[in-house]
Amino acid sequence: MSTFVLPDLGEGLQEAELVAWHVAEGDHVVSDQPLVSVETEKAVVEVPSPQSGRIARLCAQPGERVKVGAALVEFDEGPRVDTGTVVGELAAVVTPPPTRAAEAAPAGAAVKATPAVRALAQRLGVDLKIVAASGPGGAVTSADVERAARTLTEAGPAEPLAGVRRAMAVNMTRSHAEIVPATVSDEADIEAWAPGSDTTIRLVRAVVAGCTAVPELNAWYDGRNMERRLVKQIDLGLAVDTGDGLFVPVLRNVGGRDAADLRRGIEAMKRDVRARSVPLAELRGQTITLSNFGMFGGRFAALVIVPPQVAILGAGRIAPRAVVADGKLVAHRLLPLSLTFDHRAVTGGEAARFLKAAIEELERPE
Repeated sequence: MSTFVLPDLGEGLQEAELVAWHVAEGDHVVSDQPLVSVETEKAVVEVPSPQSGRIARLCAQPGERVKVGAALVEFDEGPRVDTGTVVGELAAVVTPPPTRAAEAAPAGAAVKATPAVRALAQRLGVDLKIVAASGPGGAVTSADVERAARTLTEAGPAEPLAGVRRAMAVNMTRSHAEIVPATVSDEADIEAWAPGSDTTIRLVRAVVAGCTAVPELNAWYDGRNMERRLVKQIDLGLAVDTGDGLFVPVLRNVGGRDAADLRRGIEAMKRDVRARSVPLAELRGQTITLSNFGMFGGRFAALVIVPPQVAILGAGRIAPRAVVADGKLVAHRLLPLSLTFDHRAVTGGEAARFLKAAIEELERPE
Protein backbone atom coordinates (compact mmCIF):
# COMPACT_ATOMS: atom_id res chain seq x y z
CA MET A 1 0.00 0.00 0.00
CA SER A 2 1.35 3.46 -0.91
CA THR A 3 -0.08 6.91 -0.34
CA PHE A 4 0.03 9.93 -2.64
CA VAL A 5 -0.31 13.30 -0.89
CA LEU A 6 -1.29 16.72 -2.25
CA PRO A 7 1.97 18.11 -3.66
CA ASP A 8 3.29 21.63 -3.24
CA LEU A 9 1.42 23.55 -5.94
CA GLY A 10 4.09 26.21 -6.04
CA GLU A 11 1.78 29.20 -5.47
CA GLY A 12 2.43 30.05 -1.85
CA LEU A 13 -0.86 28.55 -0.69
CA GLN A 14 -0.85 25.84 1.93
CA GLU A 15 -4.04 24.12 0.79
CA ALA A 16 -6.33 23.68 -2.20
CA GLU A 17 -10.00 22.95 -2.73
CA LEU A 18 -10.78 19.58 -4.29
CA VAL A 19 -13.03 20.17 -7.32
CA ALA A 20 -13.59 16.74 -8.89
CA TRP A 21 -12.17 13.24 -9.01
CA HIS A 22 -11.39 11.74 -12.43
CA VAL A 23 -11.01 8.22 -11.02
CA ALA A 24 -12.93 5.99 -8.64
CA GLU A 25 -11.95 3.46 -6.01
CA GLY A 26 -11.04 0.19 -7.69
CA ASP A 27 -9.91 1.84 -10.95
CA HIS A 28 -6.58 0.93 -12.49
CA VAL A 29 -4.57 3.99 -13.48
CA VAL A 30 -1.30 4.60 -15.26
CA SER A 31 1.44 7.05 -14.46
CA ASP A 32 0.60 10.68 -15.39
CA GLN A 33 -3.11 9.93 -15.80
CA PRO A 34 -5.20 12.81 -14.37
CA LEU A 35 -6.39 11.85 -10.88
CA VAL A 36 -8.12 14.91 -9.53
CA SER A 37 -8.81 18.57 -10.21
CA VAL A 38 -8.02 21.08 -7.47
CA GLU A 39 -8.56 24.82 -7.36
CA THR A 40 -5.35 26.75 -6.95
CA GLU A 41 -4.57 30.44 -6.88
CA LYS A 42 -6.31 31.38 -10.10
CA ALA A 43 -7.29 28.24 -11.94
CA VAL A 44 -8.45 24.67 -11.74
CA VAL A 45 -5.44 22.34 -12.11
CA GLU A 46 -5.34 18.63 -12.81
CA VAL A 47 -3.04 16.62 -10.55
CA PRO A 48 -1.60 13.57 -12.37
CA SER A 49 -0.99 10.14 -10.91
CA PRO A 50 2.62 9.62 -9.84
CA GLN A 51 2.51 5.88 -10.62
CA SER A 52 0.55 3.03 -12.13
CA GLY A 53 -1.64 0.91 -9.91
CA ARG A 54 -5.11 0.28 -8.52
CA ILE A 55 -6.91 2.97 -6.51
CA ALA A 56 -7.64 1.53 -3.07
CA ARG A 57 -9.09 4.65 -1.46
CA LEU A 58 -9.88 8.27 -2.26
CA CYS A 59 -8.99 10.25 0.84
CA ALA A 60 -11.02 13.44 0.26
CA GLN A 61 -14.31 14.50 -1.25
CA PRO A 62 -15.17 17.29 -3.73
CA GLY A 63 -15.58 20.58 -1.93
CA GLU A 64 -13.13 19.72 0.84
CA ARG A 65 -10.02 21.81 1.43
CA VAL A 66 -6.92 19.63 1.46
CA LYS A 67 -3.65 20.80 2.99
CA VAL A 68 -0.37 20.34 1.14
CA GLY A 69 1.09 17.04 2.38
CA ALA A 70 -2.31 15.53 3.27
CA ALA A 71 -3.28 12.16 1.76
CA LEU A 72 -5.12 12.24 -1.56
CA VAL A 73 -5.04 8.63 -2.79
CA GLU A 74 -4.03 5.21 -1.50
CA PHE A 75 -2.72 2.70 -4.04
CA ASP A 76 -2.91 -1.07 -3.64
CA GLU A 77 0.42 -1.66 -5.31
CA GLY A 78 3.33 0.19 -6.85
CA PRO A 79 6.39 1.90 -5.44
CA ARG A 80 6.11 4.48 -2.72
CA VAL A 81 5.89 7.92 -4.29
CA ASP A 82 7.94 10.97 -3.56
CA THR A 83 5.64 13.19 -1.56
CA GLY A 84 7.85 16.19 -2.18
CA THR A 85 6.69 16.64 -5.78
CA VAL A 86 6.45 20.29 -6.78
CA VAL A 87 3.88 21.44 -9.33
CA GLY A 88 4.69 24.85 -10.81
CA GLU A 89 7.57 27.25 -10.37
CA LEU A 90 6.46 30.16 -8.23
CA ALA A 91 8.40 30.82 -5.09
CA ALA A 92 6.13 30.13 -2.14
CA VAL A 93 4.77 33.06 -0.22
CA VAL A 94 4.99 31.97 3.39
CA THR A 95 1.83 32.87 5.28
CA PRO A 96 1.41 32.03 8.94
CA PRO A 97 -1.46 29.73 9.87
CA PRO A 98 -4.52 31.51 11.22
CA THR A 99 -4.78 31.69 14.96
CA ARG A 100 -7.82 31.95 17.16
CA ALA A 101 -8.36 35.31 18.76
CA ALA A 102 -7.71 33.74 22.16
CA GLU A 103 -4.29 32.62 20.95
CA ALA A 104 -3.42 35.85 19.19
CA ALA A 105 -3.66 37.99 22.31
CA PRO A 106 -4.51 37.63 25.97
CA ALA A 107 -8.26 37.46 26.49
CA GLY A 108 -9.70 40.95 26.59
CA ALA A 109 -6.26 42.58 26.47
CA ALA A 110 -7.64 45.81 24.98
CA VAL A 111 -11.31 45.46 25.93
CA LYS A 112 -12.98 46.74 29.07
CA ALA A 113 -15.70 44.36 30.26
CA THR A 114 -16.86 42.77 33.50
CA PRO A 115 -16.55 39.00 34.01
CA ALA A 116 -20.32 38.66 33.54
CA VAL A 117 -20.16 40.45 30.18
CA ARG A 118 -17.23 38.29 29.08
CA ALA A 119 -19.16 35.16 30.01
CA LEU A 120 -22.18 36.39 28.02
CA ALA A 121 -19.99 37.08 24.98
CA GLN A 122 -18.48 33.61 25.18
CA ARG A 123 -21.91 32.01 25.45
CA LEU A 124 -23.24 33.96 22.43
CA GLY A 125 -20.09 33.43 20.35
CA VAL A 126 -19.27 37.15 20.14
CA ASP A 127 -15.68 38.39 19.89
CA LEU A 128 -15.46 41.33 22.27
CA LYS A 129 -12.93 43.08 20.02
CA ILE A 130 -15.62 43.69 17.37
CA VAL A 131 -18.21 45.07 19.78
CA ALA A 132 -18.91 48.81 19.85
CA ALA A 133 -18.71 49.78 23.52
CA SER A 134 -21.26 52.17 25.04
CA GLY A 135 -20.50 51.82 28.75
CA PRO A 136 -18.66 54.21 31.06
CA GLY A 137 -15.02 54.69 30.13
CA GLY A 138 -15.44 52.66 26.93
CA ALA A 139 -16.56 49.48 28.70
CA VAL A 140 -18.58 46.84 26.84
CA THR A 141 -22.00 46.24 28.35
CA SER A 142 -24.34 43.26 28.17
CA ALA A 143 -26.58 45.25 25.81
CA ASP A 144 -23.60 45.86 23.51
CA VAL A 145 -22.88 42.13 23.36
CA GLU A 146 -26.51 41.23 22.70
CA ARG A 147 -26.75 43.84 19.95
CA ALA A 148 -23.61 42.45 18.29
CA ALA A 149 -24.99 38.91 18.56
CA ARG A 150 -28.21 39.97 16.79
CA THR A 151 -26.20 41.64 14.03
CA LEU A 152 -24.13 38.51 13.49
CA THR A 153 -27.26 36.36 13.39
CA GLU A 154 -28.90 38.62 10.81
CA ALA A 155 -25.73 38.62 8.72
CA GLY A 156 -25.76 34.82 8.50
CA PRO A 157 -22.96 32.32 9.05
CA ALA A 158 -19.36 33.20 8.27
CA GLU A 159 -18.18 31.76 4.97
CA PRO A 160 -14.47 30.93 4.69
CA LEU A 161 -12.84 32.36 1.59
CA ALA A 162 -12.00 29.73 -1.00
CA GLY A 163 -10.32 29.46 -4.36
CA VAL A 164 -9.75 32.71 -6.22
CA ARG A 165 -11.09 34.94 -3.44
CA ARG A 166 -8.84 33.27 -0.88
CA ALA A 167 -5.83 33.73 -3.16
CA MET A 168 -6.81 37.36 -3.74
CA ALA A 169 -6.85 37.91 0.03
CA VAL A 170 -3.38 36.38 0.32
CA ASN A 171 -1.99 38.53 -2.50
CA MET A 172 -3.58 41.73 -1.23
CA THR A 173 -2.22 41.09 2.26
CA ARG A 174 1.22 40.54 0.82
CA SER A 175 0.97 43.73 -1.21
CA HIS A 176 -0.12 45.76 1.82
CA ALA A 177 2.80 44.39 3.84
CA GLU A 178 5.47 44.96 1.19
CA ILE A 179 4.56 47.79 -1.16
CA VAL A 180 4.98 51.54 -0.54
CA PRO A 181 2.28 52.78 -2.94
CA ALA A 182 1.79 56.21 -4.46
CA THR A 183 -0.63 57.27 -7.20
CA VAL A 184 -0.61 59.94 -9.91
CA SER A 185 -3.76 60.69 -11.92
CA ASP A 186 -4.68 62.56 -15.08
CA GLU A 187 -7.09 62.42 -18.01
CA ALA A 188 -6.65 61.74 -21.72
CA ASP A 189 -8.78 63.69 -24.19
CA ILE A 190 -9.99 61.00 -26.61
CA GLU A 191 -12.45 63.13 -28.57
CA ALA A 192 -10.41 62.47 -31.73
CA TRP A 193 -10.87 58.70 -31.57
CA ALA A 194 -12.62 57.16 -34.54
CA PRO A 195 -16.05 55.64 -33.86
CA GLY A 196 -15.78 52.04 -32.67
CA SER A 197 -12.20 52.34 -31.45
CA ASP A 198 -11.08 49.37 -29.35
CA THR A 199 -10.55 50.89 -25.90
CA THR A 200 -8.64 47.91 -24.52
CA ILE A 201 -6.21 47.82 -27.44
CA ARG A 202 -5.68 51.57 -27.13
CA LEU A 203 -4.92 51.16 -23.42
CA VAL A 204 -2.47 48.32 -24.12
CA ARG A 205 -0.68 50.52 -26.64
CA ALA A 206 -0.60 53.31 -24.04
CA VAL A 207 1.11 50.99 -21.55
CA VAL A 208 3.67 50.08 -24.23
CA ALA A 209 4.28 53.78 -24.91
CA GLY A 210 4.75 54.45 -21.21
CA CYS A 211 7.16 51.55 -20.75
CA THR A 212 9.11 52.59 -23.83
CA ALA A 213 9.50 56.12 -22.50
CA VAL A 214 10.20 55.05 -18.91
CA PRO A 215 11.48 51.44 -18.74
CA GLU A 216 11.81 51.71 -14.95
CA LEU A 217 8.11 50.90 -14.57
CA ASN A 218 8.36 47.62 -16.49
CA ALA A 219 10.35 46.00 -13.73
CA TRP A 220 10.45 43.64 -10.77
CA TYR A 221 11.61 44.73 -7.35
CA ASP A 222 13.09 42.49 -4.68
CA GLY A 223 12.45 44.31 -1.42
CA ARG A 224 14.39 41.84 0.68
CA ASN A 225 17.63 42.43 -1.21
CA MET A 226 16.71 45.93 -2.41
CA GLU A 227 17.32 44.97 -6.04
CA ARG A 228 15.48 46.18 -9.12
CA ARG A 229 15.41 44.25 -12.38
CA LEU A 230 14.30 46.07 -15.54
CA VAL A 231 12.53 43.69 -17.92
CA LYS A 232 12.89 44.21 -21.68
CA GLN A 233 9.74 42.34 -22.76
CA ILE A 234 6.40 43.81 -21.66
CA ASP A 235 4.25 40.98 -20.30
CA LEU A 236 1.02 42.74 -19.40
CA GLY A 237 -1.27 41.49 -16.66
CA LEU A 238 -4.92 42.21 -17.52
CA ALA A 239 -7.20 42.38 -14.49
CA VAL A 240 -10.42 40.45 -15.18
CA ASP A 241 -13.24 40.74 -12.63
CA THR A 242 -15.53 37.72 -12.18
CA GLY A 243 -18.15 36.61 -9.71
CA ASP A 244 -15.54 34.26 -8.22
CA GLY A 245 -12.92 36.96 -7.73
CA LEU A 246 -10.14 38.69 -9.61
CA PHE A 247 -8.07 36.98 -12.29
CA VAL A 248 -4.92 38.58 -13.74
CA PRO A 249 -3.82 36.50 -16.76
CA VAL A 250 -0.81 37.61 -18.78
CA LEU A 251 -0.77 38.96 -22.33
CA ARG A 252 2.77 38.24 -23.46
CA ASN A 253 5.08 40.55 -25.39
CA VAL A 254 2.47 43.25 -25.99
CA GLY A 255 5.10 45.56 -27.44
CA GLY A 256 5.82 43.18 -30.30
CA ARG A 257 2.24 42.40 -31.43
CA ASP A 258 -0.16 44.22 -33.73
CA ALA A 259 -3.73 45.13 -32.82
CA ALA A 260 -5.30 42.08 -34.46
CA ASP A 261 -2.97 39.69 -32.67
CA LEU A 262 -3.56 41.45 -29.36
CA ARG A 263 -7.34 41.22 -29.81
CA ARG A 264 -7.10 37.48 -30.54
CA GLY A 265 -4.99 37.03 -27.43
CA ILE A 266 -7.46 38.98 -25.28
CA GLU A 267 -10.43 36.98 -26.55
CA ALA A 268 -8.65 33.69 -25.90
CA MET A 269 -7.77 34.93 -22.42
CA LYS A 270 -11.42 35.80 -21.70
CA ARG A 271 -12.55 32.34 -22.85
CA ASP A 272 -10.03 30.68 -20.57
CA VAL A 273 -11.13 32.80 -17.61
CA ARG A 274 -14.81 32.01 -18.19
CA ALA A 275 -14.01 28.30 -18.45
CA ARG A 276 -11.68 28.47 -15.45
CA SER A 277 -9.02 26.83 -17.60
CA VAL A 278 -6.28 29.46 -17.62
CA PRO A 279 -2.93 27.63 -17.74
CA LEU A 280 -0.88 28.31 -14.62
CA ALA A 281 1.98 29.57 -16.77
CA GLU A 282 -0.32 32.34 -18.02
CA LEU A 283 -0.99 33.59 -14.49
CA ARG A 284 2.65 34.28 -13.73
CA GLY A 285 5.36 36.66 -14.73
CA GLN A 286 3.44 39.93 -15.21
CA THR A 287 5.83 42.85 -15.55
CA ILE A 288 3.12 45.54 -15.27
CA THR A 289 -0.68 45.39 -14.95
CA LEU A 290 -3.64 47.16 -16.57
CA SER A 291 -7.03 47.45 -14.86
CA ASN A 292 -9.89 48.85 -16.95
CA PHE A 293 -12.22 49.30 -13.99
CA GLY A 294 -14.07 52.10 -15.78
CA MET A 295 -16.22 49.59 -17.63
CA PHE A 296 -18.00 49.13 -14.29
CA GLY A 297 -17.73 52.68 -12.92
CA GLY A 298 -15.46 55.10 -11.15
CA ARG A 299 -13.03 57.76 -12.38
CA PHE A 300 -9.83 57.46 -10.37
CA ALA A 301 -8.48 54.82 -8.01
CA ALA A 302 -5.55 53.99 -5.76
CA LEU A 303 -4.86 50.51 -7.13
CA VAL A 304 -3.04 47.55 -5.59
CA ILE A 305 0.30 46.34 -6.94
CA VAL A 306 1.18 42.67 -6.61
CA PRO A 307 4.91 42.14 -5.97
CA PRO A 308 7.38 41.88 -7.58
CA GLN A 309 5.74 44.30 -10.05
CA VAL A 310 6.23 48.01 -9.44
CA ALA A 311 3.28 49.58 -11.27
CA ILE A 312 -0.35 49.20 -12.31
CA LEU A 313 -2.28 51.51 -14.67
CA GLY A 314 -6.01 51.94 -14.08
CA ALA A 315 -8.53 53.32 -16.57
CA GLY A 316 -11.71 54.94 -15.27
CA ARG A 317 -15.11 55.51 -16.85
CA ILE A 318 -15.05 57.46 -20.14
CA ALA A 319 -17.51 60.38 -20.08
CA PRO A 320 -18.01 63.78 -21.73
CA ARG A 321 -16.67 66.66 -19.67
CA ALA A 322 -16.11 70.37 -20.18
CA VAL A 323 -12.75 71.39 -21.67
CA VAL A 324 -11.41 74.51 -23.30
CA ALA A 325 -10.55 73.98 -27.00
CA ASP A 326 -9.60 76.84 -29.34
CA GLY A 327 -10.68 79.28 -26.68
CA LYS A 328 -14.15 77.79 -26.38
CA LEU A 329 -15.78 75.72 -23.66
CA VAL A 330 -16.84 72.43 -25.25
CA ALA A 331 -17.63 68.85 -24.20
CA HIS A 332 -14.98 66.25 -24.99
CA ARG A 333 -14.81 62.58 -24.08
CA LEU A 334 -12.18 62.15 -21.37
CA LEU A 335 -10.53 58.95 -20.17
CA PRO A 336 -9.40 59.13 -16.50
CA LEU A 337 -6.11 57.38 -15.71
CA SER A 338 -4.59 56.37 -12.37
CA LEU A 339 -1.02 55.10 -12.16
CA THR A 340 -0.13 53.47 -8.86
CA PHE A 341 3.57 52.73 -8.39
CA ASP A 342 5.88 51.28 -5.75
CA HIS A 343 7.73 54.30 -4.42
CA ARG A 344 10.59 52.11 -3.20
CA ALA A 345 11.61 51.44 -6.80
CA VAL A 346 9.98 54.22 -8.85
CA THR A 347 10.33 57.98 -8.42
CA GLY A 348 7.45 60.41 -8.75
CA GLY A 349 9.12 61.93 -11.80
CA GLU A 350 9.38 58.56 -13.52
CA ALA A 351 5.71 57.86 -12.82
CA ALA A 352 4.65 61.27 -14.16
CA ARG A 353 6.68 60.82 -17.34
CA PHE A 354 5.19 57.35 -17.87
CA LEU A 355 1.68 58.75 -17.52
CA LYS A 356 2.47 61.63 -19.88
CA ALA A 357 3.70 59.21 -22.56
CA ALA A 358 0.63 57.01 -22.11
CA ILE A 359 -1.69 60.02 -22.49
CA GLU A 360 0.10 61.22 -25.60
CA GLU A 361 -0.44 57.78 -27.16
CA LEU A 362 -4.11 57.75 -26.17
CA GLU A 363 -4.72 61.20 -27.62
CA ARG A 364 -3.56 60.20 -31.08
CA PRO A 365 -6.52 60.00 -33.50
CA GLU A 366 -5.65 56.41 -34.46
